[in-house]
Amino acid sequence: MPETSYSNDRILPIAVCTVVGSLKPEKIQRSPDRLCSNFREELVVKVAGGFFAPCVTLLCSHRRPSISPAIQISIQEGASAQNVYPIRSSKLNLTTRTDSPASRWLLILLLLIAGYFFHEFLVPVLGALIIGFASWPIYRRLHEAVSGRDGLAASIAVLTVMVVLIVPLSMAFTFAFDEVKSWVEWLIEANRDGAPMPDWLRTLPLVGEYLTPYWLEHVDRPQALSELAVLFSGEQLGNIYRWLLALSTQAFHLLLILVFMLITLFFVFKDGYVIAAQLDRVGSSVLGERWGRFSRMVPATVSSTVTGMGLVALGEGVVLGTAYWIAGVPSPVALGVLTGFMALIPGGAPLAFTLVSIYLAATGDIIEGVALFLWGSVELFVVDKTIRPTLVGGPIKLPFLPTFFGLIGGVTTMGIVGLFIGPVLMALLVAIWREWLYSLSGPTTNPEQEGS
Repeated sequence: MPETSYSNDRILPIAVCTVVGSLKPEKIQRSPDRLCSNFREELVVKVAGGFFAPCVTLLCSHRRPSISPAIQISIQEGASAQNVYPIRSSKLNLTTRTDSPASRWLLILLLLIAGYFFHEFLVPVLGALIIGFASWPIYRRLHEAVSGRDGLAASIAVLTVMVVLIVPLSMAFTFAFDEVKSWVEWLIEANRDGAPMPDWLRTLPLVGEYLTPYWLEHVDRPQALSELAVLFSGEQLGNIYRWLLALSTQAFHLLLILVFMLITLFFVFKDGYVIAAQLDRVGSSVLGERWGRFSRMVPATVSSTVTGMGLVALGEGVVLGTAYWIAGVPSPVALGVLTGFMALIPGGAPLAFTLVSIYLAATGDIIEGVALFLWGSVELFVVDKTIRPTLVGGPIKLPFLPTFFGLIGGVTTMGIVGLFIGPVLMALLVAIWREWLYSLSGPTTNPEQEGS
């Protein structure tokens, strides 16, 4: 392109363009190629009034013969300039602002639309995120051990989760469903023919005399259990039995949930650093300084809840279920699973093994009942004093009601998987609430003491 010279005391405006509507980037990108290389170029794009009205001004000056290293684009809102981005090699990089109220509402709308279309995948995604948060320190060490190969580290981590967590739980649930089915079959027979009151239940001190008339009225005579079921649930006992059978045959649906959860977990591990960086950018833009505290609190809360409640409850269910089997308790797997679920609630595990011990003693197995009670007491002491503080770094100060409602609400809304997701989400909600109170009240208040 031939050079053009101008007098030293003049500034020649080459072009002033005002475009109302949409500014096409390719038109601006071609403009610098036609500019004189000996002059200073500057593009100023003003955005005002909610409409795009770019004003492109090209100023050329002979007094500045040096070549400008970059074309500066200043995006202004109103009258003040906010950001200046250099553009090299005649490439335009248009940057839109995302901190305006309109952009935030648009982001919320897009998230709601995405949630509507993908709500069926909410359970596996939440499960994968919770497992990923809880096992992230282990994955980080594994990532370092394989020299930073993301795909290999994620594959090994997912296989480890399958072997350690999913396969044992699936086997336990399979045996538990079979045992629960036998319980329901006994209820069907008792409802058809009536069931006499056991001698051990009648001879229980203080309780036996109180339970005898209720047993004779609602269990001993035929069709009495059906009337009781209608009274409490509004459904016939046969319908409840068919519902339990349908629940036990939904293995394919649970298998699909597990498959989607494992696929999601793989990408949570593989792209975790990228996802975390993007969340940091968005969170800092939306919440400001609060995001720094929330971003540290959320992983710690999820990890503490999973390790301090989930893994400990799983361990108590396995240990006490094995003790039930050794003591000769009927349906030890189902009772062990039930004990593990009750261990999620404060005081649930002691109540479970105490009732089983009373049952053994009442049926004549006094030694087994006393031994089971002593074993459960020692196990509970060891867990609360050594294992739980080691895993969590201290006791989880979560109130009883949020834990209970998280457990019941998780089962109601998400099924079996909600037994693990519900308490974690409730613990996260309580932790966010405490952190918010702490930020409002100042640094003199301990957030762990709020709401407990």
